[in-house]
Amino acid sequence: MRRTLLLAIMALALAFSLRAQEFRCSVSVNAQQVQTNEKKVFETMKQAIEEFVNNRKWTNVEFEQYEKLECNISLIISEQTSLTDFGGQLSVQLRRPVYNSNYTTGIMNFVEPDFQFSFNESQPLEFDPNTFYSNLSMTLGYYLYVMLGITFDSYGLQGGEPFFEMAQTIVQTSNKSGYKGWKTTDGQKARYWWMENHTNPNYATLRQAYYYYHRLGLDMMTKDQTEARKNIIQALQLVQQTNKKRTNLLCVTMFMDVKISEIVSIFTPAPQEEKKQVYNLVREISPINLNKMKDFNQ
Repeated sequence: MRRTLLLAIMALALAFSLRAQEFRCSVSVNAQQVQTNEKKVFETMKQAIEEFVNNRKWTNVEFEQYEKLECNISLIISEQTSLTDFGGQLSVQLRRPVYNSNYTTGIMNFVEPDFQFSFNESQPLEFDPNTFYSNLSMTLGYYLYVMLGITFDSYGLQGGEPFFEMAQTIVQTSNKSGYKGWKTTDGQKARYWWMENHTNPNYATLRQAYYYYHRLGLDMMTKDQTEARKNIIQALQLVQQTNKKRTNLLCVTMFMDVKISEIVSIFTPAPQEEKKQVYNLVREISPINLNKMKDFNQ
């Protein structure tokens, strides 16, 4: 009887833990460029990142298994300057399921070509948005909250607000760490600017675009394709408004780079009037991508 009760409690605890976590993240660590006989540290690093992302509770929201955010985090290690100091490329990718389909849409694809961090395989990755423990844990936490913010924005207007605010807190905590990426002076692709673009009220139209593009656009495709395309055009108009506020914003560039191939696919069978409208919007927002829309300008 006691053993049965214990098993039931363990099963309940397991079920809760499976629901509690928000991410289903695939992690890869590639250290082929590093000349060392101690490869075990990179296996430990991969496991530590997987546990940090997938087993930690990041929000107060309960997620079912099918609701978990699917993402990829990849580290390509190019240098090891000490036993615990590393450098290389960090990439983060996020995909979102589309309602009533087997299709998932890319929603974020970001690469940091020069990521410096320390990792001690004998110590766990600790995290507190108000305390700088390590550049690795703070950077991972930052991107996880950004991904949560974008995802929640795609389901409800301004739904990601608390998560972008958390990313902002992480930036404020980390900007005196000495690591590159946290300050305004660290380049156009600094983590600071991604956070700033999503918390600045002047650029709120971009966050509205996430909602119109995904919830009112892609999620509507199986129900009413004409209405869905109309809402996707409205999303692009919102991006256009953001771009008019300030050109070459990191968030606008990323939105268009991630979505352009999908936009072409969606509007290829559309009436020519819609194609022309989309072409003109892309020409203003992201002219570098016009070569993918040659048949739209007729």
